[in-house]
Amino acid sequence: MNQSSIRNFCIIAHIDHGKSTLADRMLELTGTVEKRAMQAQLLDSMDLEREKGITIKLQPVKMAWKEHSLNLIDTPGHVDFSYEVSRSLAACEGAVLVVDSSQGIQAQTLANVYLAIEAGLEIIPVLNKIDLPAADPERVSHEVANLLGCDPATILRVSGKTGEGVIEVLDAIVEQIPAPKGDRDAPLRGLIFDSMYDDYRGVILYIRIFDGVLRKNDVVRMMATGAEGIALEPGTFAPKQTPAPDLVAGQIGYFVTNLRSTGEARVGDTVTLAKNRATEALPGYKQVLPFVFAGFFPTSNEQYPELKDALDKLSLNDAALVFEPETSQVLGFGYRVGFLGLLHMDIVHERLEREYNLELVVTNPSTDYQLRTSTGEEMHIRNAAELPDPSRIEYIREPWIKGEVVVPKDFVGGVIQLINRVRGIQKDLTFMDETLALIAFEAPLANVLTDFYDELKSITSGYGSFNYDLADYRRENLVRLDILVGGDMVDSLSLITHRDEAYRRGKEIVSKLKEIMPRQSFDVSLQAAIGGKIMAREDVKALRKDVTAKLYGGDVSRKNKLLDKQKKGKARMKRFGKVDIPAEAFMVLVRRDN
Repeated sequence: MNQSSIRNFCIIAHIDHGKSTLADRMLELTGTVEKRAMQAQLLDSMDLEREKGITIKLQPVKMAWKEHSLNLIDTPGHVDFSYEVSRSLAACEGAVLVVDSSQGIQAQTLANVYLAIEAGLEIIPVLNKIDLPAADPERVSHEVANLLGCDPATILRVSGKTGEGVIEVLDAIVEQIPAPKGDRDAPLRGLIFDSMYDDYRGVILYIRIFDGVLRKNDVVRMMATGAEGIALEPGTFAPKQTPAPDLVAGQIGYFVTNLRSTGEARVGDTVTLAKNRATEALPGYKQVLPFVFAGFFPTSNEQYPELKDALDKLSLNDAALVFEPETSQVLGFGYRVGFLGLLHMDIVHERLEREYNLELVVTNPSTDYQLRTSTGEEMHIRNAAELPDPSRIEYIREPWIKGEVVVPKDFVGGVIQLINRVRGIQKDLTFMDETLALIAFEAPLANVLTDFYDELKSITSGYGSFNYDLADYRRENLVRLDILVGGDMVDSLSLITHRDEAYRRGKEIVSKLKEIMPRQSFDVSLQAAIGGKIMAREDVKALRKDVTAKLYGGDVSRKNKLLDKQKKGKARMKRFGKVDIPAEAFMVLVRRDN
């Protein structure tokens, strides 16, 4: 394959702006997929992606167009999966920027443009959904032109649904995106931009070859881990994995390895040949650090080894997933798992239950905190149960985010009120055009974790979009709020919160728990406490058995005698009884109502 006829590009956009639909039309027009085999969201291979209508995993595919080989990588649009986008950009020379011609520029559009510019990619702007009655291509083309500094007339207008204008996009890719540069005769250097684990074939690596040639049965070496293996089957995506005799400089493909451990080949590592090694590794990727943590516990301890095995395999396919063992007095043995956001957590939870047949209890998500003790020791806390005695704590620092909200100007006031409500600080307000405003703000991550995005959508009638990045850690007046059920502290329900918000949070949690907790044969108290001070309390009333049902008239003292006996029995049960806590109680904070 001649390098001058190769084009490597990805499609980037805000969530739901039509990336996958545009990719479908490209596959159809280039004849990569026969019309009878065509289906919507063809590159979204996971059931979850189809159900939710979103792209979760980047997906490469090879197409042929006018004697050129086009390698496309379809990327996710949600902020929780932006690390997948950055990995795709490193494997490409160009990017097709898709903007919905009815919604215009959104928060994630801006974030992806900045990533593409930083990576030095050629950007082809495309207005999608021009067939919609609400489309306003004139207004949106001026928004995009202001963002990229280009001529509005050069912006392509397409409909991914009908296929209108898609041929012009394919032509622009061939004409505008530069061919890859690489030395075919140099030692092999390939960047692993994704990987997966197949139960039958083992570890499969997705690779972009920058220099050299990878042939079948070559002995390869991972430059970062030092692991060696055999390239059992190189190939390309057309769109399914199709074996090929070799992969040359400039190509995107995959190869099946004989590696047994998921830790031997990491995303971002450079692949070279064991005998003819390259001297310098490729830049790779910035390590993605998760900042949302939740406890994953199997409902049966027998599934604990299966949970570890499943997390191992998922972490190969998901570079942002980290986990460490954790124990709970109530839930037993499990793992503390790190994520990039709540959607990321939901997807991993569903994949574990569907793909690995696990039954899990998931605890309330929290973030990580930096703590300094009175003896000068620095600690990282990811779980409120790990907090030392308050007398030993000098200070606690919590993570803050830098956020951007793109919103129609009519909703600016409501959004600013929402930012203030989550202890946020508005930093800047700029108008992108006559109708759209960009609000920059800073806020504590813990307060925007749960339902900030839902409230934003509600306040802005669905028009607001939100993007954020971790800023720094700040010293705040934070305390540990414990939840007591029947007088016993439940460590998995404890959380770290700001002292000013402790009463409201405590009252909210015990009120929600009261609705969830099943009634017992005795009264159960639900309390929120800081140290020995009770902040809020609710009681779950006992079930009452009608012990006087068998009495028909007679002296009232007989009835009182039976009720008195029942009362003493309940008091005894209260002393020795064990409260049954349902699994949904551990997720009581995921959606908070104001």
